[in-house]
Amino acid sequence: MQEDATSLAEAIANGRLASVEAMRASLSAADRAADLGSIAYRDDGKGLATAQAIDALPLSSPERAAMPFAGVPTLGKDLGGPFAGFPMAAGSRLMARRGGFVDSDLAERYRSAGFCLFGLTTSPEFGLSLASEPDIGPIARNPLSPDLSAGGSSGGAASAVASGIVSIAHATDAGGSIRVPSACCGLVGLKPSRGLMPAGPHFGNHLAGLATELAVCRSVRDSAAMLGLLSGEARGPFPPVALAAPGDGPLRIGLLTDTGDEFPTDPDRAQAIEDAARYLEQDGHHIVPISFSEIDAAAASSRRAFVDIVCINLADTIAQFNLDATKTERLTQAVIERGLGMSAGAVWRSLNAMVIVSRDLWRLFDGIDCLLTPILSSAPLPVGSFPSDHADTDLHFDRMAAFSPLAALANASGFPALTLPFGSDARGLPLPVQLMAPMGGDQMLLRLAARLEQDGRWTHPFPIAGLTA
Repeated sequence: MQEDATSLAEAIANGRLASVEAMRASLSAADRAADLGSIAYRDDGKGLATAQAIDALPLSSPERAAMPFAGVPTLGKDLGGPFAGFPMAAGSRLMARRGGFVDSDLAERYRSAGFCLFGLTTSPEFGLSLASEPDIGPIARNPLSPDLSAGGSSGGAASAVASGIVSIAHATDAGGSIRVPSACCGLVGLKPSRGLMPAGPHFGNHLAGLATELAVCRSVRDSAAMLGLLSGEARGPFPPVALAAPGDGPLRIGLLTDTGDEFPTDPDRAQAIEDAARYLEQDGHHIVPISFSEIDAAAASSRRAFVDIVCINLADTIAQFNLDATKTERLTQAVIERGLGMSAGAVWRSLNAMVIVSRDLWRLFDGIDCLLTPILSSAPLPVGSFPSDHADTDLHFDRMAAFSPLAALANASGFPALTLPFGSDARGLPLPVQLMAPMGGDQMLLRLAARLEQDGRWTHPFPIAGLTA
């Protein structure tokens, strides 16, 4: 087992490392890796104060025992949350570090688990890109090759975790924003089932159910732990989801290696999917070939629904709060203009399309228990591949679709999806795979991912701050 947040928590719980020592190690690592652009906002004092408060509790105290990640440094995302004391900018000069006065329900659970927050990670402006390169800076770079993007929109989070600044970080996913950065940086990223994660106390920006939150992690066991700690009792606006027992018997695993002619997947990425299927087949699982034609329409509808809902949501937010859109990036302005120009009929058709996507995927899962697919069509792209200095929204969203053709499928349907690395290419970059399951199948995904992880085809090149390599 490679070192992860659980390893760091155990070192602190056993007294081998003080919380303050772990925090200082993270702060020093953040200084050394400043050129990666992982962190958009820091408050070292708050991080140290939180760590000191953890250290003030006896190791054997009930308070410490109730916090499985007591003293572990972490970072929030500069979008989502929010975390009290850490005002967000959402990657935009328009926001000017607003808010940060109260914790979201999710933030409260992060703190209750014992995490010590010291900053916010870089995201693109309003999460509109699969790269995290806002005009206001910094540019989030991939620690595995700094000329490459760390992905988006949780790119700063993935960069920070992959580089070892922190062992785990908060992340959000409305169109692949947990899974794409995880895939770029060799991490584990789970997008939970719709309705599992709390999003209160303010329920106004769910993107019609596209968006959810969790974390980017260095191990499957960390993802499983975070799901257990943060999920459940979401109290609206969506019905509660019952997690299905993962079971231990053979599964019918749908194998999809082809993403179509419009947005094809590179052969080495497709081969990684095939390799993962054959590895699972050795455990007795049944592999069921799936043709791209079986999900082509659903994938296309998901992408269209994502674009429409993101545009109308941002346009409404700007109008509702009377914000000055001229302070945003040119592409963001075009997204707002596109949203303002949408008719009620167009919005309804997109919302209805999401329902049809869910129905069609349920039908697909009548014949399989899980779906194994690509998450990226290619290796991580060079920094600058998703420019925001233009007004061509179709071009921008097509670029996103070309890079991750199936990402929005899980968001539109509400189904859980997980990505993890299963090997590396000739450049040492991760070869990620994606697993999808029906609603409530999150534990099944974690079970299969843990089995793939056991093969040891990926090794994190950077140690976690505070732990030895």
